[in-house]
Amino acid sequence: MTRLGESEARALELLAQDLSSDKTVEDLLAETSARRQLDLSDLSPKEQAELIAGRTVGILPSLDSLTSAIDVARSEGRPLRVKLGIDPTSADVHLGHTVPMIILSRFQRMGHHVVLIIGDITAKIGDPSGRSDERPPLTDEDIAKNLATYRNQVAPFFDFQRADFRHNSEWLAEIRLPELIGVLSQIPVSMSLQREDFRTRLAEGQGLAMSEFIYAVVMAIDSEKIHADIELGGVDQLLNMQMGRKVMEIAGQKPQLVISMPLIEGTDGTGAKMSKSKGNYIPLTAASDDIFGKIMSIPDRLTVPYLKAWTEWTDAEVDAAVARIENKTLHPMDLKKVLAGEAVAAVHGREAAAAARRHFTSQFSKRSFSDVESLPVVDASHGGESVGAVLTQVLEFTPSMSAGRRLAKQNGLRVVVETEEGQRTVNLSEDDIVRPLHETVTAALSAADLVGVSDTVYLKVGRKVAKIEGV
Repeated sequence: MTRLGESEARALELLAQDLSSDKTVEDLLAETSARRQLDLSDLSPKEQAELIAGRTVGILPSLDSLTSAIDVARSEGRPLRVKLGIDPTSADVHLGHTVPMIILSRFQRMGHHVVLIIGDITAKIGDPSGRSDERPPLTDEDIAKNLATYRNQVAPFFDFQRADFRHNSEWLAEIRLPELIGVLSQIPVSMSLQREDFRTRLAEGQGLAMSEFIYAVVMAIDSEKIHADIELGGVDQLLNMQMGRKVMEIAGQKPQLVISMPLIEGTDGTGAKMSKSKGNYIPLTAASDDIFGKIMSIPDRLTVPYLKAWTEWTDAEVDAAVARIENKTLHPMDLKKVLAGEAVAAVHGREAAAAARRHFTSQFSKRSFSDVESLPVVDASHGGESVGAVLTQVLEFTPSMSAGRRLAKQNGLRVVVETEEGQRTVNLSEDDIVRPLHETVTAALSAADLVGVSDTVYLKVGRKVAKIEGV
């Protein structure tokens, strides 16, 4: 069994235990956190490729091509050259930016050679991907300052000391016009006009500089100059990375493999990607309690994508946790607390994660609704009103039943029972919206073996709470 296999076996044993227990969670975190330094070179080429592929959007040309590349490199006794380009256009780094760094760390620990291309030339153009206007120009001082901040903030996720650092000014500053024209003459304009952002800007009469138009070609020259085997980047960089394959072909080289990474959805659950401009991000400079609290505020549906993006959990471990939630032996909030601890531990260490968990529990989890004055009260003894009617008429949640259904689908509609040991919750389904309140609450309590446990029962939707009597 490989080292990762042994670690996975231990983690699966812990995942089958009580994840509301601080001790169990601390033991699990110790196991998974240690993987950030775990040697993965004993994995077979197929296992290495699958471990990478499990966290990607796609691999071009295919997963089999990645497996073959790893196998051939191993037989030749050489590492693969894995490239990531960084245009340090901002000093603001959040958890969404760490996703490719975590995959690069895996490549490093598999024995491959990582090359970080610092775009001190391309940063002056600015990547136009997804933009509706031109970027403001950056000075050399801006770029140097941003890079220093980036390195310091991402250091917990990636070993910069073991990477090969190159600045693309090393070759781009030396390129003569005939050489550039020779490359451009073999690239059809249609490759750039595939970009929806370019077409939209042109159609709307927005500015589009020639430097932006050839950005992908300039970035692609980086791959050709370092003879990259693999390029890694966000899925929004796919067309840029495909241009790298084209330019390498023009140069007579074997085209690089392209690995596209997911763009992480923001904490507000609206579907927009994590970004500072939308305020739905978690900065790496945030305090432990803030990181923990921000993650606890996310919709339940984001817990699994975040686990896959930011942790060293395996697919088998994620699947085991999901199965427990589906068979109701694990509460989604307990898994979310595990995720929050993983994120805090990565940035601030395991002790900080344990402290943040204790702080959150003391501040929120043990809060009693019975201490809240003037809660609305609903008499469910006659069973006439539906759950949806209580939401709209009593809690004034929303005039839209569909909005209530959406929240229920995200596990945001709950029956809460208060016992001497604390609060226990039961998630209601979107179908429960139209059912009689008494029937729905009684069925929820029965399914969770809570009938007769307490007379203190509440209906909670978002931050709104009503006391339910007569059940």
